[in-house]
Amino acid sequence: MSTQRIVKIALDEKSVVRRNADIEHERKVAIFDILEQNHFAVVGHEESGPYSLHLSIEDNRLVFDIRSEDDETELARVPLPVISFRRIIKDYFHVCESYFDAIKTGSPSKIEAIDMGRRGLHNEGSELLKERISDKVDTDFDTARRLFTLMCILHIRG
Repeated sequence: MSTQRIVKIALDEKSVVRRNADIEHERKVAIFDILEQNHFAVVGHEESGPYSLHLSIEDNRLVFDIRSEDDETELARVPLPVISFRRIIKDYFHVCESYFDAIKTGSPSKIEAIDMGRRGLHNEGSELLKERISDKVDTDFDTARRLFTLMCILHIRG
């Protein structure tokens, strides 16, 4: 198994008051999927993996606190300004609300159309995230998608 991977993830949830069941499910699935299969290598520390990743929001920045597997050694701290993600996250939350509402009462074609929009915004956010961290972290698209999900979850303030 590759050492260029995340084996532990911790979310700083100090500011989170509560989440609904759908959001909590998304968080669990994203973390499970990342831990199952991912590619993640810290530029300049590729041989230091596998990694423990701590994600937090500090001063309007998503912070990737990347540590050794045993959490003993900090390998990199990558602050990423979230201002460039603001529109995508806002639109993504809006479409997700519409999607969850449509599941309850909408026709299959309406649900499918909303889901296509939701996936498109998610892909856009994932590509932007992958691009913005590329000078510090090498990752694949699927890992970036799941990290974008966690980034959005950290933006929920109750």
